Amino acid sequence: MAEPVRTAPASPVSRPGQKRLRRAILGAPRDVTDPKTYDQISLIAFLAWVGLGADGLSSSSYGPEEAFKALGQHTFLAVGLALATGITVFVLSASYSRIIEHFPFGGGGYVVAGRLLGPSAGVVSGAALVVDYVLTITVSVAAGAEAVFSFMPGWLHGAKLPSEFATLALLVLLNLRGVKESVKVIVPVFLVFVATHLVLILGTLIGSGAQIPAVVSEMRVGTQQGLAQLGVAGVLMLLMRAYSMGAGTYTGIEAVSNGLNIMREPKVETGKRTMLYMAISLSITATGIILAYLLLHVSPVAGKTMNAVLVERFASSWTLGTMPVGHWFVVVTLASEALLLVVAAQAGIIAGPRTMANMASDSYLPRRFAQLSDRLTMSYGVLLMGGASAVALLATGGDVGTLVVMYSINVFVTFSLAQLGMCVYWLRERKAGRAWRRSISIHVVGFALCGFILGMTVYEKFEEGGWRTLVVTGLLVAVCFLIRHQYRKVQQSLGRLDQSLAELPLPEKGDAPPVDPAKPTAVLLVGGFGGLGVHSMLSIQRLFPGHFKSFLFLSVGVIDSATFKDVAEVELVRERTRKSLDQYVDLARRLGLPADSRMAIGTEATAEAVALCRGVAKEFRRSIFFAGKLVFEEERWFHTLLHNETAYQIQRRLQLSGLDAMVLPVRVLAQKAA
Repeated sequence: MAEPVRTAPASPVSRPGQKRLRRAILGAPRDVTDPKTYDQISLIAFLAWVGLGADGLSSSSYGPEEAFKALGQHTFLAVGLALATGITVFVLSASYSRIIEHFPFGGGGYVVAGRLLGPSAGVVSGAALVVDYVLTITVSVAAGAEAVFSFMPGWLHGAKLPSEFATLALLVLLNLRGVKESVKVIVPVFLVFVATHLVLILGTLIGSGAQIPAVVSEMRVGTQQGLAQLGVAGVLMLLMRAYSMGAGTYTGIEAVSNGLNIMREPKVETGKRTMLYMAISLSITATGIILAYLLLHVSPVAGKTMNAVLVERFASSWTLGTMPVGHWFVVVTLASEALLLVVAAQAGIIAGPRTMANMASDSYLPRRFAQLSDRLTMSYGVLLMGGASAVALLATGGDVGTLVVMYSINVFVTFSLAQLGMCVYWLRERKAGRAWRRSISIHVVGFALCGFILGMTVYEKFEEGGWRTLVVTGLLVAVCFLIRHQYRKVQQSLGRLDQSLAELPLPEKGDAPPVDPAKPTAVLLVGGFGGLGVHSMLSIQRLFPGHFKSFLFLSVGVIDSATFKDVAEVELVRERTRKSLDQYVDLARRLGLPADSRMAIGTEATAEAVALCRGVAKEFRRSIFFAGKLVFEEERWFHTLLHNETAYQIQRRLQLSGLDAMVLPVRVLAQKAA
C-alpha cells in the first residue's frame, strides 16, 4: 500500500492575530489542573453577595412599589405589608440556607425538586428557572434603560432599545471572560446603591420621628374606616393581594443556592453567609422603602417611579451654602438604582447557565451546555441566555410592564417545588427517628407563602400576559423530555454495541512487542471504553488489513461543569481516562497488536485533542489519525444540535496542520419494535 503523502500545513496568516484578539477580549486561558485556579475564580461571600444579590436588591426598585400601589387609598396597611415582606425574606432565606446544607454541590431548585420529588418535577423546576433567568436579564436591562432615559430629552428615546441591546452584549462579553471579573466591575455601583439607600431609609425614619404620632393616628382612623367599609375579611384580602403583588421583591434569593460551585471553600459556609447578607440587605431595603412611602405620604406620579418621588421628597431641598447637595444626592441615588437594575442581569447570566449545565448533565438539554470554555465559563449557556434575552427584548419592545408580568410567576414555581421537596424529605426522615418537626416547620411555612403568592399572581396576572410565561415554560418542559428521549434511544443503540464486546473472542493476555514509531501507526481518538471505540479499532483493521504495525490510543479527560469542583475531581477524571485507555491497550495487545496510549486533561475536547495529535505526529512520523463518529439511519436536523461534531472538527484542524485524518462512521440503527 502506498504511503500517505503529507500536505503542507495550511495555517492562515490571520490565525495568530485572531488568537491575540480573542485573548485581548476574553483573557488568557486558565489551567484547570492548577490548584491556584480555583481560588482565583471563586467568590468570597462579599463578592457572591454583589454578584448574586444585585438581583434581589434591585427588585426594591419595583417590588415594594407594586405592593404599595395595590393598597390604593388604604395605606394604613403599609406597616403590616412591610412586616409581611420582611418576614417572607427571612423565611425564604432561612429555608434556602437549609437547602444549601443538604445540597452543598449547588443546583438550586432544579436539583432539589429532581432529587426529592422525581425527575419530572425537576424538569418543571429547571425549565421555570431557565425562563425566569432569561426574564431576569431582560427586565433588569429594560428597567435600567427606562430609568436612565427618563432623565433624557424625548428626542433621545429612540436610542433606548439599541442601548439595551448594547448593554446586553457588554454583560455577555464580561461573563465570557469569567464570573469573578464581571462581578468586580459592578462592585462600585452596588456599594453606591447600598450607601445611598441606607441614607434614604435611615434618614426618613429618623427625620420623620416627630411625625410618627400623627401617622399612627392616621393609621388608626384608616383602620376603623377600612373595617367599616370592607370588613375584617375584606381588609385581610386587600393586604394579602398587595403582599402577593410584591412578589418580584423575593426573586433573587434562589440564585445563591444555585451558584454554590462558584463560591470559595468551604462552599456551604460561604453560601450561608452570602444568604445572610442578602436577607439582611433585602429585608432592610424593601421594608424600609415601604415604610418611607407611608411616612412621607408618597403617591404615584405620572412619568416617575415612586422611588424617584420618594428620593426627591426626602432630599431635593438640601443645600450646603449655595450648593444644591440634595439635587446631587437625588441624581446619584436614582442613577445607582438605574445602574443596579442593569447589573442585576448579572445574577441571571451567572445562575442561568449553571441551571442549564445541570440539566445538560442529566441529558435534558444538549450536553454542550455542560461544557466549559478555556476561561472556565459555560460559554454556550452565557451566549444562549444573552440571545434569548435579546429575543425577549425585541418581542416586547423592552416594555417593562409586560416583562414584569411574565417575570413574576416562574420563580415561585421553583420556590414552591423546592419547599415541597424539602417537606417530603423531612417527612421521610421522621422514620429515622431524627428531630424532623423543627426542621420541617420552616419549609412548611415557606411552601404556604410561596404557594399563596404563586396562586394569587397567576390569578391576577394571567390575562395581562402571565399566560405567555406558562406557555413558554410548558414548551421548554416538552422540549426537555424530547431531548432526554433522543439521548436514551442513542444510549440504547450504543448499549447494543457494548454487548457485542462480550461476544468478541479474545486470546489470553500475553506480551506484545512494543510500538515502533518508525513503522505505520494508527492513532485512534477514543472516549470511555465501549463499543464505539472498539468498533472503530476493528474498522481500521478491516479497511487497512496488515498495514498498521501498531496502535496508539488517544483520549482527552474533559472537565465540565459537573466535574469542575477542585483538583481532586480533576484527578478522578484523569484516573478514569487512564483506566479506559488501559482497557483499549489491553484489548489491542490481546489481538496481537503492539499498542500504547497518550492522554490530556482540559475543558475543550477539540483543542486538547488537536494539541495532543500534533505532539504525537512529531514522534510517530508515519501515523494516520482516526476518530469515530455516530451516524444515524435517518439523519434529522436535531442530531447535529444534540450530538457534537468533534470528530469532524478535529479532522479539519489536523488537515489544516498537514496531518492525515479520517472519520470512521459508526451507524446507529433504529431499534426494532418487539
